[in-house]
Amino acid sequence: MKSRRVAFAGFIHETNTFAPTKADYDAFLKGSGHLPLCRGKDMIEMVAGANTGIEGALDYARETKWDVVPVLRASAVPSAHVTQDAFERISAEIVEGIVAALPLDGIYLDLHGAMVCEHLDDGEGELLARIRKAVGPDIPVAVSLDLHGNMTEQSMKDADIMVGYRTYPHVDMALTGYRAAVLLDRLMDGERFAKAYRQIDYLIPISWQCTSMQPAKSIYAKLEALEEREGVVSMSFFPGFPAADFNACGATVLAYGETQAAADAAADELKALVDASEDAFAGRVFDPDGGVKEAIRIAATASKPIVIADTQDNPGAGGDSDTTGMLRALVENDAQNAAIGLLYDPQAALAAQEAGVGATIRIALGGKSGIPGDAPYEAEFTVEALSDGFTRVSGPYYGDTLMRLGPSACLRIGGVRVAVASHKVQMADRGLFRYLGIEPEGEAILVNKSSVHFRADFEPIAETILVCAAPGPMAVDPASLPWTKLRPGIRLSPLGPVFS
Repeated sequence: MKSRRVAFAGFIHETNTFAPTKADYDAFLKGSGHLPLCRGKDMIEMVAGANTGIEGALDYARETKWDVVPVLRASAVPSAHVTQDAFERISAEIVEGIVAALPLDGIYLDLHGAMVCEHLDDGEGELLARIRKAVGPDIPVAVSLDLHGNMTEQSMKDADIMVGYRTYPHVDMALTGYRAAVLLDRLMDGERFAKAYRQIDYLIPISWQCTSMQPAKSIYAKLEALEEREGVVSMSFFPGFPAADFNACGATVLAYGETQAAADAAADELKALVDASEDAFAGRVFDPDGGVKEAIRIAATASKPIVIADTQDNPGAGGDSDTTGMLRALVENDAQNAAIGLLYDPQAALAAQEAGVGATIRIALGGKSGIPGDAPYEAEFTVEALSDGFTRVSGPYYGDTLMRLGPSACLRIGGVRVAVASHKVQMADRGLFRYLGIEPEGEAILVNKSSVHFRADFEPIAETILVCAAPGPMAVDPASLPWTKLRPGIRLSPLGPVFS
């Protein structure tokens, strides 16, 4: 039997339209901390061992001996809009690469689902429409997606199957790519699936979307049970990314079935559970001062670190990872044996490199992204450690991956150590403290610029986890954002105000 010829491509961006910094073409060239833009065979080598959808799909391709045509993979750290130039250049290269690879038996795409561009709201929908127009109606297209995707009917129309992650923290990215590839194989056998699309009527804050907590834990358990039902092919629940100001922002349920009736029934049943869970998507949030005081109180008798999520400056959700609200609270409350990271400040890292280990430098650290209520923290810091930023991590979120963080430094002020890097990346692996000489298990308090992904590697060592809301662009409460484009009638938070 002739090997199936399948094109592989990826274009990944999670867009926070309220964030301060856009994603230009250079942002995709640099990549998301560990995976710069790559083409052809370099793409296969680059993702090897990484927890990515493409690597999972490649695993299946190797098992079934597909003839893989690698086109391009591009990703950038979440931020404000993708620039028109970046979207047009990357999408054109993907479409042209797929067309050049024809004839094809199938197409696999690794996308995010929440890309908003300067010139269009639905980045993934537009890319899929262009691919479909270029290759015609018959070549099956399978897509793996982040569960933070704000899924649109346009995307559903032009993709034959769309498969979302089921974990947050996203420890199943590669597994999701594998599942999408399995379904693509069925499509290439000639099967076609009925589709059902359902929107949820309220926005879900990302801090409470964690799938190891309720109610998301029960929703995904129900999803997997529904997939076992006769006639149901695939189910996905997307809690959505509640910081993208466009009409389709929000949570969705996707169902695929052997019949339309099977798909519709499964979608309706899962939507009913999500509807009934609205009031459960909530949790306690501290202000910076209150959170640090609570952490100090618990740490006095704890045997493990207290971990604080600096959730509103999460670089995995559009933050610049440079706000100083939590640093100020740590210093002003005289926190001891505490560490915070990663704080993005290339100028500070360079000043530390020039001064050398042991030096004392006076700098204005962080606070450069213009967030209301935030400002640089000017003080004297001791340079404790330096790094070129190349370090390998191996936690469950990033997988076995080489990180490229640029010149980096550990700075100390009082009892607080600050891990400073020259590239933005979410603090979702203990190795991102260790490469600067900070041993996470030995700290009393750890402040992570992350919302949920850090839990995968830090929960096992944490006495408890607190969520703090210092100034930052990723609002812990979506209702606090200045929305203008949402669909009328959606609630801006669980049981919250209605958008009109």
